Amino acid sequence: MRQPKSVKSLEDLGRVRLSENFFLRDFLYSEIAVIHGFPNIPDDPDLAIAAGSALCQNLLEPLQARFGKVSIRSAYRSSAVNHFGNINKLNCGRNETNHAGHIWDRRDAQGRMGATACIAVNRFVPWYERTGDWEAMAWWIHDHLPYSDMEFFPRLAAFNLQWREDPVRRIHSFIPPRRGVLTKPGMDNWTGTHDAAYAAMLTKLGA
Repeated sequence: MRQPKSVKSLEDLGRVRLSENFFLRDFLYSEIAVIHGFPNIPDDPDLAIAAGSALCQNLLEPLQARFGKVSIRSAYRSSAVNHFGNINKLNCGRNETNHAGHIWDRRDAQGRMGATACIAVNRFVPWYERTGDWEAMAWWIHDHLPYSDMEFFPRLAAFNLQWREDPVRRIHSFIPPRRGVLTKPGMDNWTGTHDAAYAAMLTKLGA
């Protein structure tokens, strides 16, 4: 598929169904692109569709099936949008670190395909705001879904959720007082299950 150059071709791209509940259009909105006039459109639509489909089918669909609506906060970024966000300190990493991350239509340096979306799990937000316990969701995903990387943020307990070929399975948080790495390969808590960490959350949410 070629990069869209008309309204109709962009509409057609947006109608591509990545999974049962998600279409590509759900992931193309960018505040940076809107405010600064960038088209946030994949250069390689086929790669973006393949990576986004894997993200939706392997991570977002099972997460939504268990906990209810998943809201997309930020997802696909074109290389131009991400670069502008990086050099202007708008919370975007360098393009090279975002290939197979927010930049879905570029493979990473190891040739791996991947995609990231920053999401909020709507039913989880009141639990987090009452308890501050973001780790419950992190550990549930770690135990149940084939993610590669998660990064949690203070507002709404929104988090970057990445699917990638050959996943790393690393969790990081920017939420005080427990900023830093929660788990990664080599840490004692990386293996095994973590049922106790999310039992209360599941009971409260009826999940």
